[in-house]
Amino acid sequence: MKTRLTALIVIILAIIILTGCGTGLPEGFVHVHEVIETAQLDIRYYGENNFVGTRIDGYEKPVAILTEEAAAALKKAADSLEEQGYYIKIFDAYRPQRAVDHFIRWAKDLDDVKMKEQFYPEVDKSKLFELGYIAEKSGHSRGSTVDLTLVDIETNEELDMGSGFDFFGSISNHGTDLITPEQERNRNILRDAMVAAGFKIYPEEWWHYTLEDEPYPDTYFNFPVK
Repeated sequence: MKTRLTALIVIILAIIILTGCGTGLPEGFVHVHEVIETAQLDIRYYGENNFVGTRIDGYEKPVAILTEEAAAALKKAADSLEEQGYYIKIFDAYRPQRAVDHFIRWAKDLDDVKMKEQFYPEVDKSKLFELGYIAEKSGHSRGSTVDLTLVDIETNEELDMGSGFDFFGSISNHGTDLITPEQERNRNILRDAMVAAGFKIYPEEWWHYTLEDEPYPDTYFNFPVK
């Protein structure tokens, strides 16, 4: 009897592992650090260093989650970049809808401008919706979008991209003339590797990439980041 019970437990555990249930994630999603061991994580919405200034709803752990397809493509980009002397650093990946809802509530509170100097010094908060910086839906919630930068392997320092992550302004745009040739070169190193791996750029944000052939193009998920 004990032998049969043990065998049954082993089978159940094997099923859990194979189906991904053991990760606590929905089927089809993975933790990026399990796919790319060298990836550095600076999950901004888990902490207070973001444009809201507090932890965002739905971020229960400082981890990055992507669809299996996006993670596999990102691994290709990371491998290519590592050969060039760079690690990737991820600021955000999958973002639950509840986090987007938090952004919306914050954007409507025009009195809360404590992070303005760092993230949107030249933008009137009342125009964040109009200018497209805040929206009711985010591609991140589909699970195949990632925000990232590059780190020099030798120095462990981030490359100078000319503007910080989530800086609201034209200096963050691809093709801007507000950055130096070196800063543009750094952005292009990231861009070229990501595009070659199957991602597309977002013109207004140098850090933002979405898998071209994303598996859930019309689905916005809401499970927590954990």
